[in-house]
Amino acid sequence: MARASLAEFARPLHDAVAPTAPLTGGQIRTELLCGLTVALALVPEAVAFAFVAGVHPLVGLYAAFFVGLITSAFGGRPGMISGATGAMAVVMVALVAEHGVEYLFAAVVLTGLIQIAAGLFKLGRFIRLVPNPVMLGFVNGLAIVIFIAQLAQFQVPGAGGGGVGGHGGVGGGAWLTGTRLYAMLALTALTMVVIWGMPKVTKLVPAPLAAIAVTAGIVMIFNVDVPRVGDMASISGGFPAFHIPAVPMTWETLRIVLPYAALLAAVGLIESLLTLNLVGEITGQRGGASRECVAQGAANTVTGFFGGMGGCAMIGQSMINVNSGGRTRLSGIAAAVFLLLFILVAAPLIELIPLAALVGVMFMVVIGTFAWRSFRIMTKVPRTDAAVIVLVTVVTVFTDLATAVIVGVIVSALAYAWENAVRIRAERVSYEGVKVYRIEGPLFFGSAQGFGELFTPEADPELVVVDFAKSRVADQSALEAIDALAHRYEALGKRVELKHLSDDCVRLLDRADQLVVRSEDDPDYGVAAQYGVRAGAFGAGH
Repeated sequence: MARASLAEFARPLHDAVAPTAPLTGGQIRTELLCGLTVALALVPEAVAFAFVAGVHPLVGLYAAFFVGLITSAFGGRPGMISGATGAMAVVMVALVAEHGVEYLFAAVVLTGLIQIAAGLFKLGRFIRLVPNPVMLGFVNGLAIVIFIAQLAQFQVPGAGGGGVGGHGGVGGGAWLTGTRLYAMLALTALTMVVIWGMPKVTKLVPAPLAAIAVTAGIVMIFNVDVPRVGDMASISGGFPAFHIPAVPMTWETLRIVLPYAALLAAVGLIESLLTLNLVGEITGQRGGASRECVAQGAANTVTGFFGGMGGCAMIGQSMINVNSGGRTRLSGIAAAVFLLLFILVAAPLIELIPLAALVGVMFMVVIGTFAWRSFRIMTKVPRTDAAVIVLVTVVTVFTDLATAVIVGVIVSALAYAWENAVRIRAERVSYEGVKVYRIEGPLFFGSAQGFGELFTPEADPELVVVDFAKSRVADQSALEAIDALAHRYEALGKRVELKHLSDDCVRLLDRADQLVVRSEDDPDYGVAAQYGVRAGAFGAGH
């Protein structure tokens, strides 16, 4: 009866955010416990990233609340967790240092508007252009970054600059020594052991939550001297108030905040959409990229008006949630609500939690997130793909995620273009004064030069047939190459016939009626050049 009552109580909220999968009482309990676990892991991260950005800890906590709440309720992937992140925090440092926190709030509002526009124009679909090697490098690099960020918790409280779960790094302060260090290591190991062994005993309680409870209980009962959440900063505060950024509404202000807002929007969307794909692989869900863009944008816009530093999806907390059983929007909403309760009423209790417990949770996230299979894959895939995996991993660790993904996509695209550029070839057949070139492979900007080198106009007969049945004319550079070839033969007084070109190719050639031989099996595909300039068409210059 109690379970039925709980399910009935939660059904209105559930129907609003996930109407397709009714929750049972047991599932609701699991979702709420997952939310509590995530909220506990969010606290030190939000505080640490506020320090990174140079703002008050509550600015990070408010961002984690609003971004987490709105994206969980309306985002593209149930179970995914968002909040204040290090990837965005490092972009904010210069803006806050030079112009103050109010300009940061204005930039966050503008960031949200840009992300909403990206979602409305469905730009999120371009995340599908990210190759799998880049995804593996992203996962591995982020796992390493999460691991490195935890090392700051082994420093004297206040000396470190990192954070639990993201791009924080080690602050360069004094390391713990002696009994405190040994106790920190032992409690971290204990947390990891409990997380590993708990599912073998029971799954009623998420393993990370049980581990935090066990470790915190030992520390409080035996008064173990180790760093605690409260040693980082006080998390006590009031309910966030609506606040219009106090900046001049001038073009000069826009000139200052727009570059930061554009970069924040790009970083946030890239990390969010990659995390969306990763969570989707685990939960078996697809789509939702455009919806996630809009939700992230709405979350950041609202956050900027309530004194938050903005944020995006977090792979660490998302992994905690989905691996603990969180599969619906309820877990993310619960995490945000619990976080707000921590700020308003439970700060004294939360501040007693040892950092070792949260570090142990994140170490297990690192182990579960790192794509260990990539070591085996790299011995079997092409060397270019293996190099991209390593490159993206290294760039993620030493710079930032957005740069790493962009570099990885560019290198992958160049490698793909080169591989296709060398595939262009021709089968040559001669009969009764006619020579036929049967082209094989794609004809595009990368293979245009090689295409021209396939022909020998001086040695060919009076009539040459170029057959594109096994090729594809991809862009305007390809049309230019065909144009140049025709001019070479015409300069020698010889005639060229083109066969098996698509309708789009024919429409883009001014002298198609003289050079193109049509047949019933002509291909039907689009040419990128039709959207650009019709330069280089046959007959130009004649």
